[in-house]
Amino acid sequence: MKVKSREIEISHADKLFFPAAGISKDDLAEYYLCIAETMLPYLRDRPISMQRFPDGIEGQGFYHKEIPDYFPNWIETVQVEVKQEGRIQRQVVVNQPATLVFLADQACITPHAWLSCVDKLDHPDRLIFDLDPPEDDFGEVRFAAKALKEILQQVGLVPYVMTTGSKGAHVVVPLDRQEDFDAVRAFGRDLCDALANRYPERLTTETRKDQRKGRIFLDYLRNAYAQTAVPPYAVRALPGAPIAAPLDWDELDDPEVDSQSYSMKNIFRRLGQKDDPWIGMQRHGRSLSGPRQELERLGKDE
Repeated sequence: MKVKSREIEISHADKLFFPAAGISKDDLAEYYLCIAETMLPYLRDRPISMQRFPDGIEGQGFYHKEIPDYFPNWIETVQVEVKQEGRIQRQVVVNQPATLVFLADQACITPHAWLSCVDKLDHPDRLIFDLDPPEDDFGEVRFAAKALKEILQQVGLVPYVMTTGSKGAHVVVPLDRQEDFDAVRAFGRDLCDALANRYPERLTTETRKDQRKGRIFLDYLRNAYAQTAVPPYAVRALPGAPIAAPLDWDELDDPEVDSQSYSMKNIFRRLGQKDDPWIGMQRHGRSLSGPRQELERLGKDE
């Protein structure tokens, strides 16, 4: 497969990675080639963890963080500290379409991206909330996402929403990178606590599943050093090859929309009809100083 100035050989190109959908390894590589220009802004300069399935989604998958020695020299990498182990490891950075295609050849169905960039690894430019339904009920995810939007806007932040391609949705807030992960995570926790207090029958911050009693868990725990999240337009290793798809907020009102509404087979039709809803999101990166004060004020008022 020719990708600009590079030629990448797709080994075992006909191997079916999504057997029921008839999607091969070559199809996966072609998808990532075609989506690259839309997807790269959400991957650029971020360490990547590779979720690999050498035998497709019906085989054994695994996460691969450290770059193997056999990767070609043109693949960009970054040295990151593994703080728990006191060592350094090299991880892939995806800054060009050829890298996405090469990762597909390595059976990486889903690249997972850090919430920070290589020049300030301890300072995230994303605050993320992961919303998964306790049962297969996207309606409750829809409610939780809208509730998060409301409180985030009340404190002066600009939220974005995305279906994950799995069960739920992510609500993501761009930041100005002035605070470290501990501070960002603490803010996320406080905001989720405040929101759960507003809707105690439907939302919770209880980490123990047996204590949630059917409520949506407002998961802020990904906001930590070396944690990752699925990026927009990444393929999920699930039947039908669903993808993580950014939405406009009003699209959540459509009862036909759920977490797997978009897939490899229909996303280009969507992008042909409307622009990527997350274009230019980083222009709305905000400090948490003012929102932290607003959140405290809201707590006193309520």
